[in-house]
Amino acid sequence: MSIDLRGLSPAPVTPFTEDGAVDYDAIQRLGSWLGSVDGVKSLVVLGHAGEGTFLTQSEQAKVIAAFRESVDSRIPIVAGITQEGNAVAAEEAKRAVDAGASAGLVYPSHGWLRFGYQDGAPQTRYRDIYEESGLPLILFQYPDNTKASYNLDTQLEIAGQEGVFATKNGVRNMRRWYTEIPALRAAYPELQILSCHDEYLLPTMFDVDGLLVGYGNIAPEALVELIEAGKAHDYDRAHEIHERLLPVTKNVYHRGSHMEGTVALKWGLVHRGILDHATVRTPLLPLADGADREIAEAFAIAGLDRVTVAS
Repeated sequence: MSIDLRGLSPAPVTPFTEDGAVDYDAIQRLGSWLGSVDGVKSLVVLGHAGEGTFLTQSEQAKVIAAFRESVDSRIPIVAGITQEGNAVAAEEAKRAVDAGASAGLVYPSHGWLRFGYQDGAPQTRYRDIYEESGLPLILFQYPDNTKASYNLDTQLEIAGQEGVFATKNGVRNMRRWYTEIPALRAAYPELQILSCHDEYLLPTMFDVDGLLVGYGNIAPEALVELIEAGKAHDYDRAHEIHERLLPVTKNVYHRGSHMEGTVALKWGLVHRGILDHATVRTPLLPLADGADREIAEAFAIAGLDRVTVAS
């Protein structure tokens, strides 16, 4: 595959107007800013941070096209593929291709989160989506505390399939990480390995080709530095960046629910001058009173200041 994600791939939020419509002007600001940061390799839209499953099919296609326009097609747009069944997920992937997506991040069938998956079923999901759409795919490894976290054999079989060129790993179990990542490396040296451990970046930085994270919305400059330190095996530098960002990490990702991180990301983008407000769609809810001030203070401590985006 010719798509190179060896660097930072932010997963941008989807901005809304205060009345809840998709804010395409804000997408232009956000996408053009992220796309201008040296080291950003792609934008991954319609994921958890992007409230992708809260959008209509028409909105999803327009969001893909809007982010592609925001970067003038200079870097790939990766679309989250989230539909439950293989056939409808393949149709979703074809719509993403038509809208301008260059690759797809394949979510597990969400029934598996509760009930688990049958052996062999995840492999059919990737095969069917790729054969129907031709969209290059990223393997998505869910956290270990879900029933949709793939065992090593399943990961190896998916990674070996035609069309799969990268894996986004968020297993959040370091015992598995230290076993499974080397096995994937050994079996498929060209497979691009991306960490999505937003709240635990430091321990995974020395084993990966890059990051695919919602965190990239708010601190792309620092995360590019972190990736460089990890690739250089410079622990002291990586630890310094981790410590500098820790107040932000705590205020965005160390909340009661990981889903609150999406709302906090939007407040972070308000602080950085990209968004005017932090409107989300239900079932996401606003954060508690005072959270916006706490987030702004954390950003100030970390030195994440307002940015200027050319109109």
